[in-house]
Parts: sequence; structure tokens; C-alpha cells
Amino acid sequence: MEELKKIVDNTFEREILEGLTSYPKYISSKFFYDKKGDELFQKIMELPEYYLTRLEHQILKDNKVEIVKSFDPSREGFDLIELGAGDGKKTRILLKELVDKQYDFTYKPIDISQNAIDGLVSKLNEEYPTMDIEGERGEYFEVLQRLNTLSNRKKIIMVLGSNIGNLLHPKAITFLKQLREAMHDQDFVFIGMDQKKNPQKILDAYNDESKVTAAFNKNVLSRINSELGGNFDLDKFKHWETYDPETGTAKSYLVSLEQQEVDIKSLSLNITFDAWETIHTEISQKYDEKTVRWMSEQSGLRILKSYSDIENQYKNYIFSK
Repeated sequence: MEELKKIVDNTFEREILEGLTSYPKYISSKFFYDKKGDELFQKIMELPEYYLTRLEHQILKDNKVEIVKSFDPSREGFDLIELGAGDGKKTRILLKELVDKQYDFTYKPIDISQNAIDGLVSKLNEEYPTMDIEGERGEYFEVLQRLNTLSNRKKIIMVLGSNIGNLLHPKAITFLKQLREAMHDQDFVFIGMDQKKNPQKILDAYNDESKVTAAFNKNVLSRINSELGGNFDLDKFKHWETYDPETGTAKSYLVSLEQQEVDIKSLSLNITFDAWETIHTEISQKYDEKTVRWMSEQSGLRILKSYSDIENQYKNYIFSK
């Protein structure tokens, strides 16, 4: 566990150095998450503008019996491996069904945030003392490389919250290909994908009036300050959101409000920002059926089943090899 912590922490330093010395500058949204970032994201999920959590929660609630049956129809036992588990709020719907119906399973939540994993495992141990839980800290691509070594049992690999939308299509296809390579013939992938819809609704979801999403994006600058010895002035950056309905891509930026310099001591780095220069922080990709079919074909996966809300604004897909 300590070795894994070092790998993740070193990744933070390496990717911050790489992103802030590139042009245009960028930082991955996976680094939004620490204790404060986790708390901010909990607030985001409760915002009236942020529809994604409510829609997926309702889909899982309405279809939990059928979804769980599809995971293990022969009752042979399986591992439920969740990438980007977070607080597990939606996953609890499925976990409760699995426990109530006495399925033989081990839940393996994986998240880049140690705070999130510790909190989730602690709460689940209280709620379901007999449940077999093995939480781990890690990144998606790092975890994918060792999925086959986690267990020899059937695997259900779960990615909720449209987290795959943080990857543009080429990288998402690479991710799905790596999932396929980690799967055995009997394994399934269960993925949530936000669908294209009214552009204004999507834009509002990532640009709430209360500015919680802005604080969430700026939290990565706070992390650099506290963990890497940076001196970012958060008030000198503005959160900016765009959405392209043609490509289905929402993008988040931090925009420098003036010409300024920032030092990051642990990286021995001095960075110059021009006025209105950007740091690209997040991708939130939206999908339609044609795109999902294309991605599954490109990655060697097959769509077995999909579940959606009444208006088809959000969908959860089950894929096999």
C-alpha cells in the first residue's frame, strides 16, 4: 500500500510539471480530489443543476433487480470492481440488493483519493459488517494493468458517474481496450454514460450559480500550494466552462485574469501566465447511441444491454468481450 501511495504521489508531481510547462497548459481533473475536493464534489452532486447523479441514481434504483441478476445469473460468485468509487452513494443501491439476495461477491472499490476510499470502506463496514470489502487507492490505467491479478473469479468492472467522459474518444477507446484485455470471457463491464441533450442544461451542470464547481476546479491549485509548495493566488483565476454540441464535449478551464508568475518549490519551477491564458482542467464528454456503438466496436466490446431514464438523458451500459 505504501509503494502504491508513492506511485500515485509521484504521478501528481510528474503530471503537474508536464502540464504546466506545456502549451497550452493543462492539469488532469483526477487531481481535483483530496479531502476538500471530495467534500466539494459531494456538494456538486446535490446541486439542482447537476442532473447526472440524480438520473443515474434513479436508473439503478428502478432496475436494480435486473442489473444484479445480469451480473451473476448462475450464482457462481464474482468480484465487483468499481473504478472511481467516490462515496459509493449510487453503488449502495446495488450493494444492498446483492446483500439482501445473498449473492456471493467481493466489493473492490478503487479511487485515486485515499480519503474517499477510507470513508467508503468505513461506512460500508458499519452498514454491512458481513460484506467482503477490499478498497484500494489507485489510478484507472494503473489498476487496469493488474486487474487480472486481483482475483481469478468472474469480474464485473463498474465505472459510474459518466467518469469515462473525462476522456476524449481516442483515450476512452484505449481505456476500453485495456478493460477488454483485462477481462475473461465471462466478465462484464458496467458503465454510465451521460447522453447529449439540451446544450444549456449541460453547460449549467458544470457552471452552477453558487460557484461550487469553480471552487472544485480551483482546488487543484490549492493542492499544488499545500502539497508542492506553490503560491497560486486563486482569486487571480476564473473558472470558465464551454460546451460544443457538435462533438458533445464540455471543457473546463481556469483563466488567468492578469499577467502573473507562480513558483512551485518542490518542482523548482517558475511559471509565467499571460493575461487570459488558460489551464485546461476537465473534459466531460457526452454521448449518443451511434457514438457508443462506434466506441464499443473500436475497442472490441459488445453492448449487451442498456438502461436509461424516461427521457434517455443518461444511460448505463453492460458490455461483454
